[in-house]
Amino acid sequence: MPLSILGPMVVIGIAGIAILLHLLGLSRTVTLADNTAARAAWDEEFGNEDPARAVTLAHDGHAALIETAMGRPGIVFAMGADTAARYLDGARVTPIADGLRIDLPDFTAPHIKLHLDAGEAARWPDLIGDNA
Repeated sequence: MPLSILGPMVVIGIAGIAILLHLLGLSRTVTLADNTAARAAWDEEFGNEDPARAVTLAHDGHAALIETAMGRPGIVFAMGADTAARYLDGARVTPIADGLRIDLPDFTAPHIKLHLDAGEAARWPDLIGDNA
């Protein structure tokens, strides 16, 4: 097959799959329905060694602060259609216009931008504590 036909077929095929996934609702950002869902997301990654003890869920359900059984702060946050969880050791918290920016010493998730309401944005840095 000539490249002039194969190239557009591949591009149209990939675009078609992306559009189909979006129309089926499979591209929506995950939402943590409640504290139990946030706890389950944390425990999925760290539950065997350090289970969640306390959970503070964001109003939009896209993030939750975790206090672990060992007393370490952590966060569960939406990463596309799935969640990710990270410890907040060494985190730097910076207020931004619509929430907080958390800078982590972790190359897999160096920055987390949280969309929080004004009350959460004021309260969460105290809950995270001084971990630098």
